[in-house]
Amino acid sequence: MSNCDTCLVRNRAICSALAPEELGALAKLGRKQMVTRGQTLVWEGDEALVVANVIQGVLKLSVSTADGREQIVGVVFPSDFIGRPFGKESPYGVTALTDAEVCIFTRAAFDGFAKEHPDLQHRLLERTLDELDRARQWMMLLGRKTASERIATLLLEISNRLGSTSCSAITPFLDEFDLPMDRQQMGDVLGLTIETVSRQLTKLKEADMIALPDRRRVVIKDRRRLENIALAA
Repeated sequence: MSNCDTCLVRNRAICSALAPEELGALAKLGRKQMVTRGQTLVWEGDEALVVANVIQGVLKLSVSTADGREQIVGVVFPSDFIGRPFGKESPYGVTALTDAEVCIFTRAAFDGFAKEHPDLQHRLLERTLDELDRARQWMMLLGRKTASERIATLLLEISNRLGSTSCSAITPFLDEFDLPMDRQQMGDVLGLTIETVSRQLTKLKEADMIALPDRRRVVIKDRRRLENIALAA
């Protein structure tokens, strides 16, 4: 593995809790891996053999419904942690929405290292609680927000999550970015039909809050108005 000091998410990933010598020991246990768009890193229901930090790119967490359809239950961004330490099976599949790079470890090696480093276990607990809070917020979004409020919330979430890695502390968001998912996947995440997603994006464009240069590219032109819509519920 290359030097962790040059890692793009060094100060935000769970390993940021480690001292330099501890980080060096962890680095020897892992490797960087490229994951191409559409490639599955972890299969739902399989034995949880690996865990990983996301360095670049965006991946989805999904489960299969009783009728065989896919339901997206989460989206992970750079610095997020993937996998189930100390678990036996993966409750969801992990598939790349974009080309991605991950720092990957066998679960057994990572579990053994974490048991010997309480600071890392503490960071894992913090991440787990953060994910729980995010899940509760998403439940509110799906239960109370209108279609336009859901779309605005998702666009701002993507802007902020991608921007926190690539932008300065003064403006920790991106005003222009490529959507990591298509209209159908956005609908799956938000509990909307693809037609509703397209219609709401068009409304935001006509209101001059966003621009859509192509099917993937989004330019946020009026962040304040978009935030007002997202926070309306």
